Amino acid sequence: MLRFEPLTAALGARVIGADLARGVSADDFAAIYQAFLRHQVLLFPAQPLSPGQQVAFGRQFGELQVHVMAQYHADGHPELYRLSNLDAQGRPNDRHPDKGTLAWHTDGSWSRVTGQATIIYGEQVPPVGGQTHFCDMYGAYERLSDECKRRIAGLRAVHNLDFSRTRRHGEDLMTEAQRRERPPVDQPIVRTHPETGRLCLYLGDHAESIVGLPYDQGRALIDELNALAIHPDLSYAHIWQAHELLVWDNRCLLHRATEFDLARHGRVVRRCTVLGEVPH
Repeated sequence: MLRFEPLTAALGARVIGADLARGVSADDFAAIYQAFLRHQVLLFPAQPLSPGQQVAFGRQFGELQVHVMAQYHADGHPELYRLSNLDAQGRPNDRHPDKGTLAWHTDGSWSRVTGQATIIYGEQVPPVGGQTHFCDMYGAYERLSDECKRRIAGLRAVHNLDFSRTRRHGEDLMTEAQRRERPPVDQPIVRTHPETGRLCLYLGDHAESIVGLPYDQGRALIDELNALAIHPDLSYAHIWQAHELLVWDNRCLLHRATEFDLARHGRVVRRCTVLGEVPH
């Protein structure tokens, strides 16, 4: 029988009793999904999980994204996105695979149909650093002043993968074909979660500008709101153990990775993102 143990008072739960490699029954998945909506982040303790088994679990949540950055596709499954700092011989290469992950963001906000859940499996993790941090955007919105809430009501931000990729990673940039496939899209700054009905702040590092505002003014507002969004008591910092799996709700969370010693330690994670809906 499944059990769910809170990770913090604010968010997150550890799922006890799920053998993902054997498959998850409909009843167990229903319980997992309700915990996903309630806790926002779920941690499945270390267990062997093949790429195909990860994809199968992801498909229980819904349709999986095939990321436009095809150079990250992994293991014969285009739904998987591998982040690794290892070379062909399996040695650390002192290169970060995606520096954009170090900034607070939400997966898939740069697409009209945004990310619902992200599912990450830690194949290899460093002994220090390389954590994944989460912050609750329900709480972030609730803590805004009434004046700020009025100020941003109805505003929409332009989310642009090319913008965030270029300014954060600065190498291995998107091709012209990839830019055409994923042009900028506008999303509401205040989003209603489609299943809980709660309001949350919806920004992060992919947000470039504000519709109807001069570029510099919009950038200043985005930076201000992204800073206001992060609260230590509404956050969870996950220290990875190898072969753990995390699932989280992109619609009401921001997340980021942390630095680690790229030259000495390896970090290999494989990710799939479940497609959600057009935000409202």
